[in-house]
Amino acid sequence: MHQQTLILNPQSPTPNYGLCNSSPLFFQNPRLRISHLNTNCYTRLNHTIRTCVPVNCKSYGVEVSVSEHRRRSSYKFSGEKEFDVATLGNLCVDVVLNVPNLPPSSFDERKDYMEQLSKSPPDKKYWEAGGNCNMAIAAARLGLRCIVIGHVGDEIYGQFLLDVLHDEGINVIKMRDEEDIMNRSSSAYETLLCWVLVDPLQRHGFCSRADFSKEPAFAWMSKLSDEVKMNIQNSKVLFCNGYGFDELPANLIASVLEYAVEVGTSIFFDPGPKGKSLAVGTPEEQEALAKLLRLSDVLLLTSEEAESLTGLGNPIAAGKELLSNGLRTKWVIIKMGSKGSILITRSGISCAPSFKVNVMDTVGCGDSFVAAIAFGYIHNMPLVHTLTIANAVGAATATGCGAGRNVANLQKVVELMKESNLNEDDHFWNTLLDENSSKDDITFLAKTTANRIKNGFFKHETLQKVVSEVLHKLEVRLADGIFSS
Repeated sequence: MHQQTLILNPQSPTPNYGLCNSSPLFFQNPRLRISHLNTNCYTRLNHTIRTCVPVNCKSYGVEVSVSEHRRRSSYKFSGEKEFDVATLGNLCVDVVLNVPNLPPSSFDERKDYMEQLSKSPPDKKYWEAGGNCNMAIAAARLGLRCIVIGHVGDEIYGQFLLDVLHDEGINVIKMRDEEDIMNRSSSAYETLLCWVLVDPLQRHGFCSRADFSKEPAFAWMSKLSDEVKMNIQNSKVLFCNGYGFDELPANLIASVLEYAVEVGTSIFFDPGPKGKSLAVGTPEEQEALAKLLRLSDVLLLTSEEAESLTGLGNPIAAGKELLSNGLRTKWVIIKMGSKGSILITRSGISCAPSFKVNVMDTVGCGDSFVAAIAFGYIHNMPLVHTLTIANAVGAATATGCGAGRNVANLQKVVELMKESNLNEDDHFWNTLLDENSSKDDITFLAKTTANRIKNGFFKHETLQKVVSEVLHKLEVRLADGIFSS
């Protein structure tokens, strides 16, 4: 197996909770894609607050006016939240298969291809928890208290997901309207399957029934139940990603976002490859995307995704643009693949090269990365420390095969950090940071203070010091028996 370096990121104004001020081949649906392996708002409870925000996704000329109407909550604010992380939607079972060829290019042929796969139920040994389960499992293994909010069917796949999440100590909050279920065909209520297809060159193709419909897989969902609202209120962080739009109506996602803002829950958003199509999607999708970009506390994007949403090729410039456009945005994190990651705040920039690992599979690395960012955010860790642990968790996941139960456990993360095998590329970082014309406060993770990165505004954090401080936190948890196996 060849060696590849992976990345991870953070930066942190202190988060507050409760009452706070706080390939053309797959262009039609980014979920069906090929990837190479190298690959707070303070709400006054007795007032209504209105804001009107123009949102401009520059590269698409999308201009959306967002009107936020924050209503008085039907729940009492306790100030203390029971859960650390809640995920929204994107609960699926991955069926991981080795195939001689990835799906064909034409829409009809791809649909036939998936229908052929679906005719014979796959052996359970090929099943794995997928989607947002990856993030929740990785977060739970770091000791965070997690729930997942979404739709799980009553069939064998749904029971499989429930069992896996239960074993990981994760609660499932089902999002469904029982009255609607009584009046609709059962197929609309089945757990979503995602076929993860791996060819002999270790390239991945992903497809599900959501790829062949103009409507979300669970278009019948129309409102938030009291149980869902209560659990959003009781969570410190709500994680949303672009693939949630494959399952949930855009208006429903917007309602969840508005409610999270209202009850002081921090929002993490990773648009993923889906962000590009959402920016030119239906008016409802464009408006929901605009709200997510404006109202999220933490945005996580690859450099390519940041460029597609801003039209700016320099990842630091793109991150600053997203940050300046945000009403609540505290961190913008740009993932730079094998080079590392960057965390941009209004007060400065933090950079961390990735760890070197022998890559087995990159599926689930991004989800694991997000989980570690949430860990650092919730525990108010220094920004470079947060990036370091996030890089380590993502890299540790890459050493396994697949996601779900195969994401990194705490023991593996600790071992990797102790090895401290950092991938330093001075030329890359010098070139990138030289393009940053403004005199930002920049903190850079380096093996030693003699690192060759040049810039008079740099503050170097040594890897040994950061790893020592992060390991102290992690080893306490490991000693408590949190997913040490």
